[in-house]
Amino acid sequence: MMRILSSEVTNQKDKQVKVSGWVHSRRDHGGLLFIDLRDHKGLLQLTVRPDEVDKEVFAIAESLRDEYVIEATGKVVERDKDLKNSNIVSGDVEMVVDSIRILNKAEALPIQVNSDVLSNEENRLKYRYLDLRRDKMQNMLKKRAELYKVMRSYMEEREFTEVTTPILANSSPEGARDFLVPSRLHQEKFYALPQAPQQFKQLLMVGGVHRYYQLAAAFRDEDPRADRLYGEFYQLDMEMSFVEDGSEVRDLIEPLIIDLVKDFAGKKLLSDEIPRISYEESMNRFGTDKPDLRFGMELIDLSGQLKDCGFGVFSKAIETGGVVKAIVITGKTFSRSQIDKLTDLAKSEGAGGLPYMTVENGKAVSSIAKFFSDEHLESIVSSTNAKDSDLILFGSDTREKVNKVLGSLRNHLGDELELKDPNIVALAWIVDFPFYEWDENAKKIDFGHNPFSMPKGGVEALETEDKLSIVADQYDMVMNGYEICSGGVRNHNPEVMYRVFDVLGYDKAYVDEKFGAMLSAFKYGAPPHAGCAFGIDRMFMELVGEKNIREVVAFPKNGSGVDLMMNSPSEVDPKQLKELGF
Repeated sequence: MMRILSSEVTNQKDKQVKVSGWVHSRRDHGGLLFIDLRDHKGLLQLTVRPDEVDKEVFAIAESLRDEYVIEATGKVVERDKDLKNSNIVSGDVEMVVDSIRILNKAEALPIQVNSDVLSNEENRLKYRYLDLRRDKMQNMLKKRAELYKVMRSYMEEREFTEVTTPILANSSPEGARDFLVPSRLHQEKFYALPQAPQQFKQLLMVGGVHRYYQLAAAFRDEDPRADRLYGEFYQLDMEMSFVEDGSEVRDLIEPLIIDLVKDFAGKKLLSDEIPRISYEESMNRFGTDKPDLRFGMELIDLSGQLKDCGFGVFSKAIETGGVVKAIVITGKTFSRSQIDKLTDLAKSEGAGGLPYMTVENGKAVSSIAKFFSDEHLESIVSSTNAKDSDLILFGSDTREKVNKVLGSLRNHLGDELELKDPNIVALAWIVDFPFYEWDENAKKIDFGHNPFSMPKGGVEALETEDKLSIVADQYDMVMNGYEICSGGVRNHNPEVMYRVFDVLGYDKAYVDEKFGAMLSAFKYGAPPHAGCAFGIDRMFMELVGEKNIREVVAFPKNGSGVDLMMNSPSEVDPKQLKELGF
C-alpha cells in the first residue's frame, strides 16, 4: 500500500490508504479515540473505534502522546455534514484506522509546537528543530525557497551566470570586522570569511563573464540587532560588465523588486516609480540615508528665519555654522511625561535637550516662547505649516547632529503613531554617497562605504582640496526604512585605486598587499563594470511582515551571537590548537 499525504486523502474516499506523520493531538471521547495526524501538508483526523480494531491496535492508540511519529492504515470516509472542518484541507474526510505502528516515541516537549502560545526566544532557538515544526516556520521556509526560485528565474532570463565564489578568502577592508580562520598548512597566516564576494565578482568581469549573480553567503563580525543577523547572512549578489552608469544596474533590477513586492508578497507599492534621492537630500529631509517614505514628518530647516531670534540656544548654533530644524507631529496630544521620554531619546542621540512648542489658536506657545518675537513665532508656524494642537520639536546643533537626532525621533514617532502601514512598501534609491567621511573616533577621514566604487569625475575628482566633497558613484536601495541593497560603479583603474588609498595615507605597498590580485588583473584589459547586492534576509523580513530577522532563517544565533542549539562558539580540543600553531 502506497503512502499518501494528508492533502491527498480527499480524493481517496472509500479507499484503503497509508499515512504517516506526527501526532498533533489525541482526544478520548468515551473510548472513541481521535488522533490529529500532522505531516508537511497539513492535518488529517484519524478515528480509532474500539469495536473495529483488535485490542493491540487500540492499546497502541491509547498510548500515543503529542509528537509521536506514527504510521497508520485505514479507510478514508466522508465526515458527517455537521462534523466537517473547513479550516484544514482534509476537513471533509477522516480515516477510520485499521492499524497503527509507532515509528518513534517523543519525550515531553520542552517547547510547544502546536500552540499559539510561544516559548521565549532563547528556548525556541535552543530547540529550533522543534520550533521549525510549527506551521508558521514551515511556511516561512517554503516562502523563502519560493523567493530564491523567483530570483534565480529573473536573473537567468537576463543572461546572468550563477557562479559560486570562495568562502576561504583574504581579509580586506569592507567596513566590518572579519572572521579569521587560521591556516594549518601555513601557520601564523589566516584566511578570512568573505564579508562580500566583492573582489571575486570583479575578477569574474575581468575573466570575461558578461553578467554574474550568486545567492551568496557573507560573513561579518558585527553586533546583532533586530534587522541584522550575527555572523552570516545571504545576499543576491550581481555584477554586469561594460557598464559605466549605475542607472543601467538600477533599471535592470528594479522590476524584480517590484514583482517581489506585488506578486510575491501581495503588498502595495507606495509608488510604481521608484524615486532617486541624493544622500545629501535624504539626510537633510529625513535625517537618515535609509528613510521610511510611508509617512511625512520631514525635517524643516528654520536657520534662515531664526538666526537672530533671541533664543540663545538657537542663535548660538546658527552663528557657529550649525542649524535649527524642526519636525511637526499631528493628530496626537502629548503629555509632559511623553515629551520627557522623547527628550530622553533625543539626549541618547547626542542632543543637549529637546525644545518644543505647541500650536494654540494659530500661535506657537511654550515655556521658551517668551524669548521669541511675535514675528519669529509666526514664522515658525507658517514655515512648518503647523496647525492647532500640533507639536513642534526642535533640534539645534551641527547639521550632522541635528539630522541624526530628529531623524531618530521621526523614525520612533512613525512607530509610536502607527504611521508605517505594514501593507505598503515604499522603495527609494539613495544615490551620490560621499566617497570619504570623517571618522570622529579616529579623528581622520575614511572611506564612506568601501574603496571599490568609482569616484564621480575619476582621478581628477580626487585632487580637490575638500576631500569630503568627493562623491562616489554609489547607490543603495531602501525599503520601508531598511537598507536592502548596496551597489556602485566599480573602480577598474589601478591608477585611481592607488590614489583613493593615497588620500588616506596608505602607500602603494599596502594596496598591493590587500588587493594585489585585483589590481594585477585590471592591468590586462578590465572592462568597466557595475553591480549591487541585496540583503536577502532583511528584504525577506520586510516582505513577509516580520519585525525580527531571526524569524526568517532556519538556524539563527541569538541576540548575543550564540548558537544555543549547537553550543557554539565553544572551546576546541588543545590538539586542534596545537596543529594550528597555537
